[in-house]
Amino acid sequence: MTKEAQIEENLIKQLTELKYIYRPDIVDRKTLEQNFKAKFEALNRVRLSNSKFLRLRKEIIEPDVFSASKLLRERQYFQREDGTPLHYTLINIKDCL
Repeated sequence: MTKEAQIEENLIKQLTELKYIYRPDIVDRKTLEQNFKAKFEALNRVRLSNSKFLRLRKEIIEPDVFSASKLLRERQYFQREDGTPLHYTLINIKDCL
């Protein structure tokens, strides 16, 4: 086993001990985004078309760590193409408190 593979294996072990779930099915950006979309839709009880999801994804990507952490903690607002509002959250705040 290479040193890099050993480091990766150790990291996965540490994270699973912290109750993170290892998802070997998420192997690239496409599967990561599909998983995020499914989790987002379930958490917010909404269905998004691909175009709406792409707009949402563009709005929530933040290069600044402070802005990104604020975005994660607060309830957000997204205007749909038809003008109706969608209030959403990126994490389940109720169960975290």
